Amino acid sequence: MNKDRLEGAAKQAKGAVKETVGKAIGDAKLTAEGKSDKVEGKIQNTVGSIKDTLKP
Repeated sequence: MNKDRLEGAAKQAKGAVKETVGKAIGDAKLTAEGKSDKVEGKIQNTVGSIKDTLKP
C-alpha cells in the first residue's frame, strides 16, 4: 500500500462522515462536500492501486 491509497481511504471516510452529518442536520452544503470528498478519495485510492500494480 502506498501513500495515495492511505490518503484516499482517509478522504473517503471523512467524506462519509460529512455526508452523514449533513443529512442529519439538513445541511445541503455539508452533504455535498461529503459526497465530493468521497469521490476524491475513490479517485486517489484508484491512482494508488494503479501505482502499486505498475511497481516492479
